Amino acid sequence: MMQELDQAVTIGATVPTGFEHTAAEEVQEKLEATARVSKNRGRIYFDITTDKLLKVHQLKSLDNLFVVVKEYDDYQFKTTKEEVQMDWEELAAKLPWTNALAVWKLNNSIKKKKGCRKRTNPTKSDQCGNVGTKSTDTVPSDPEELWEDLEALEVKRNQRDVSSQPENDSEEEKHSEIQNQESGVTPLKFRVTCNRAGDKHCFTSNDAARDFGGAVQEFFQWKADMTKFDVEVLLNIHNNEVVVGIALTVESLHRRNITHFGPTTLRSTLAYGMLRLCKPQVSDVIVDPMCGTGAIPLEGVMEWQNSFFLAGDNNGTAVSRSVNNIKHILKRTHDGGSSSGLPLDIVQWDLCNLPMRSSSVDIIITDMPFGKRMGSKKKNWELYPLCLREMARVCKPGTGKAVLLTQDKKCFLKALSQMEGLWRKLHTVWVNVGGLHAGVFVLKRTAVVFGPTSGHQDGNPGAY
Repeated sequence: MMQELDQAVTIGATVPTGFEHTAAEEVQEKLEATARVSKNRGRIYFDITTDKLLKVHQLKSLDNLFVVVKEYDDYQFKTTKEEVQMDWEELAAKLPWTNALAVWKLNNSIKKKKGCRKRTNPTKSDQCGNVGTKSTDTVPSDPEELWEDLEALEVKRNQRDVSSQPENDSEEEKHSEIQNQESGVTPLKFRVTCNRAGDKHCFTSNDAARDFGGAVQEFFQWKADMTKFDVEVLLNIHNNEVVVGIALTVESLHRRNITHFGPTTLRSTLAYGMLRLCKPQVSDVIVDPMCGTGAIPLEGVMEWQNSFFLAGDNNGTAVSRSVNNIKHILKRTHDGGSSSGLPLDIVQWDLCNLPMRSSSVDIIITDMPFGKRMGSKKKNWELYPLCLREMARVCKPGTGKAVLLTQDKKCFLKALSQMEGLWRKLHTVWVNVGGLHAGVFVLKRTAVVFGPTSGHQDGNPGAY
C-alpha cells in the first residue's frame, strides 16, 4: 500500500542534560516545531513530517535521535517480574511498528545519500552507517521502491492465535514475513537498549531489555546481535513513563568538527548550547581564552559566521590540536565546494595576561579547568580570580557577556565575589559533563570601568 512520505512522526532526541530548553529553542527556530521537554532529563520530543528528517540531522543541539513507536504517560507496571515479563511479550506484539520502521528505512536512505555508506561491506569502523548491514539492505532512493522494499522488513506473527486481540488486525495486515527462506530475505539483526530511572520497579534495566528483546525477536523473527546490529530498539522508562523507539543514529551527532582530541575535549553539542546562551550578534568579537582543542570556537564559526572568534590557550599542544581541527574543517568545506576561510584566529597566550586591548571583546566563553583531569582545585583558587579579572579588563563594560563552564563551583563563586562589582551573575545552567555536576555561569559585564586604562590601549595589559 502506497503511503505518503511526508507523514507526521514523533522524533525523540537526547541532548546535554541542562540544555533541554536550549535544544527546544533550536527545534522551534529551524524546524518550526514545538518540542516537549521530557520528565526524564536530557530528552526532548517533537513532531515533524518526514520530509524534514534531513534537517533534524543538521541540528546542533541534539546528541542521538530516535523515532517514537509509542509513548505511555502512565504505564501500569505489574508487581512481579513474571507478570512484567508477560506484559513485555504482549506489548511487543501490539505496538504500531510500521510507521517507525518506515522512518528508520527512510533515515538509512538519507544517510546513504549523504555519503555515509559508500562501502559495499560496512565494518565496525563505519561511524555513520548501520554497522554490519549487508548489501541486501540497500535502500532505494525512489519513494515507491522505498515503500515496496519496506514490506520485506515488516512481519506478521506466524502460527499465533490473535483472535483475542482484534485491535491488532490492522497492524498485522501491514506486515509480511521477514524470514522467508524461499524468497531468500536475510533477517535483520537487532538489539534492545533499556534506559530506566525510578525506584518503584521490580525489574532492572537488563531484565527489561532481555525480556522485551525476546518478545521483539519472537514477533519479528529478527536475529539478536549486541554489536553488529541493523536495528536498535530503545526502551526508555522513567517511573511510569515508557517510550519505545527505534534509533536513527549509530553514533552521537556531537562527534563533529573535532578530529584531534585532548583530555578534556568538550562535546560539540554542549559547546553549541553554551554559545546559544550568548546570543551572538553580527560583528561580535567572541573570545575563548582557554580553548583546549577548540570545540567552542569551532562550533561558533560554523553557525555564526558573521561574528569573529579569537581563541587561545597557554598549552602549546592544545593550540596545535585546535589548529589541526581547523585544518580539518577547512579541508572538508573546501571539498564540499566552499573555499572560504573561517572567521577565527588561534593564539598561544597567557590567559591571565591577554594580548588584547581593554574593553574590546563582546563575549567571553570558555570551559574553565575543573581541577580533575587538568590542573588542580588548589591551583584554581589562585587561577580563577586572575582569569575573571583579566576577562573583565578585555570585556566591554555595560554590554559584554561571559559564559563560563566549571565544576569547581565553590572556587568560582568565591572568585566572582572578589571582583568588586565587575561581573553580575545572570543565571546558571546545571549540566552533566562526563558524570560531573557542573555549572554554566552566564555573567554580564557591569558598567564599572576597569581601573586605569591609559596603559592598556597599546595592547599591553599593564598593571591592574
